[in-house]
Amino acid sequence: MKLKNKIAVITGASRGIGKATALLFAREGAKIVVNYISSEKEALLVVSEIEKIGSEAIAIKCDVSREDEVKEMINQTITKFGKIDILVNNAGIVFDVPFLERTVDQWKRTIDVNLIGTFLCSKYVSIEMLKNNTGKIINISSTSGTSDFDPESIDYDSSKAGVIALTKNLAKEFAPKIQVNSIAPGWVDTEMNRELPKDFIKGETEKIYLKRFATPEDIAKAVLFLASDDADYITGSTLKVDGGHD
Repeated sequence: MKLKNKIAVITGASRGIGKATALLFAREGAKIVVNYISSEKEALLVVSEIEKIGSEAIAIKCDVSREDEVKEMINQTITKFGKIDILVNNAGIVFDVPFLERTVDQWKRTIDVNLIGTFLCSKYVSIEMLKNNTGKIINISSTSGTSDFDPESIDYDSSKAGVIALTKNLAKEFAPKIQVNSIAPGWVDTEMNRELPKDFIKGETEKIYLKRFATPEDIAKAVLFLASDDADYITGSTLKVDGGHD
């Protein structure tokens, strides 16, 4: 087991990439904090699945953009498990809106969750990690922050580019004790993306060398690599997981 007896906090873990990562981590021996903001039923189902695997988990409601709620989530985690070894900053939102219809409130909410949420969780988890002089932080960015730009998701693209910059800064800040890296997924077959027009999905699939969207499990495997001892000499890096893409 790659993560035996490790404690992992995974934000946005009630579905999609977060859920797949939580289940994979559990199979590798980790105990999981399943963070959610509104999907309590789904989060509790993930906890149940983890328990069936034979590991431990708790579900904690927390809006990662709210500092007081992040502090409380970390306090609950320490009370339950005593430490935090791994943080996966996965929680994120997107509004697909034409550029000229984009509102300031949409911009603010996207930045609050995707970028400030990553900052807040990293800040308060790192305080606990530094007590043990070790830890792994993995931030979920996107190829939308590196190359696949779209004016209809301009705030999302900007937030994900910010996550990559934050990753590099945190890696420098916490070296050599905590390794901080990011994953930049391309298109992933999640609930959010299944709502896209079929013609659009077909066109984007043709651009991918492997001719399919990633599964959440494809991304989870990359996260597991960065969270494991196999990646102990990697920090400040962004791993693109997009199936090859023009």
